[in-house]
Amino acid sequence: MNPDLAKLHPYPFEKLRLLFAGVTPDPQFTPISLSIGEPKHATPAFITETLTRNLAGLAAYPATAGLPSLREAIAAWLVRRYRLPAVDPATQVLPVNGSREALFAIAQVVVDRTRDAVVLCPNPFYQIYEGAALLAGATPVFANATPARRFGVDYAAVPEAVWRRVQLLYACSPANPTGHVMTLDEWREVFELSDRYGFVIASDECYSELYFDDARVPLGALAAAHQLGRAGFPRLIVFSSLSKRSNVPGMRSGFVAGDAALMKAFLLYRTYHGSAMSPAVQAASEAAWRDEAHVVANRRLYRDKFAAALPLVRPPLETTMPDGGFYLWIRTPVDDAAFARELYGKYNAMVLPGSYLAREAHGVNPGRNHVRVALVAAPAECLEGIRRIAEFAAGIEG
Repeated sequence: MNPDLAKLHPYPFEKLRLLFAGVTPDPQFTPISLSIGEPKHATPAFITETLTRNLAGLAAYPATAGLPSLREAIAAWLVRRYRLPAVDPATQVLPVNGSREALFAIAQVVVDRTRDAVVLCPNPFYQIYEGAALLAGATPVFANATPARRFGVDYAAVPEAVWRRVQLLYACSPANPTGHVMTLDEWREVFELSDRYGFVIASDECYSELYFDDARVPLGALAAAHQLGRAGFPRLIVFSSLSKRSNVPGMRSGFVAGDAALMKAFLLYRTYHGSAMSPAVQAASEAAWRDEAHVVANRRLYRDKFAAALPLVRPPLETTMPDGGFYLWIRTPVDDAAFARELYGKYNAMVLPGSYLAREAHGVNPGRNHVRVALVAAPAECLEGIRRIAEFAAGIEG
């Protein structure tokens, strides 16, 4: 067996299952799950119709590089969305089976395990980053995102000796779980560090289309690079997905884009890995990337839920409106795991302890005393869940 498998931590939802073991929730409350970030809005009909119209494509092996028309649709979307001068669909874009598998695979491409490699991750973080680092033979190191920095990552706290070993840096904007969107100055800092130490930047942007203020549209890494005069996106690759944008998590469709040299190496890896997207899914994906009306409607649903939910979060709980994404990152008055377990028992509502999404780094676990609340269900269910959380918190003494 691969010895690196033993280094993997239990996934957060496995830890949550163990936390709830032996707890019988109060049966007077119907169950409400706000713990998993799985989109629940309806899939647009035109996407499912395009998928079914193209099922004849199942009779052919798909190419790993994908259909030219899909790559062209993605490139065109990037140009429109981020006001880029041009993106070459042939060399700078590759469709992938959801951003999750691609975020894992990029570490296997980039990391040279013979050089005592480090993969730098934000903290809290999406656990795929850590698992990808460990299975690539690297050491994951964490840079904390804290309320004092409006949940921006404190890269200055990473020692020089660690930076010299970094081969890959994961960024996430809007961030899971805090919703923080990286500013141009934050991107400038990351790019300057990449120039100094030569590491690759993997920017996870799967929540990029979920935001609440049209005057503050999330800045993407490619747009930041362009604004800073970084022609060709050196050592930069971005990851995006239709799961949240278009409510098709089961379709497993996304893309990677960026530095052509990185994309060439990534395509070589994926050719051997066998990661090709079904032709039917490619056709439906192309239709989704070419349409914005359904994205605007989807965003409106989330805006309405957040506008209704946020006033219900009262002391002793603390939270702020995120820049993007579909999570509330709520500070709890007691230990987060104890809070989640007792909430489940008394109110049959499930949230995810924040400490399960972070690691001890620089003397703290930045997820401790927080819970992540996913506002993905129907509005009435989300609001009822927030009311239960608030009522439970109000009854906590001390």
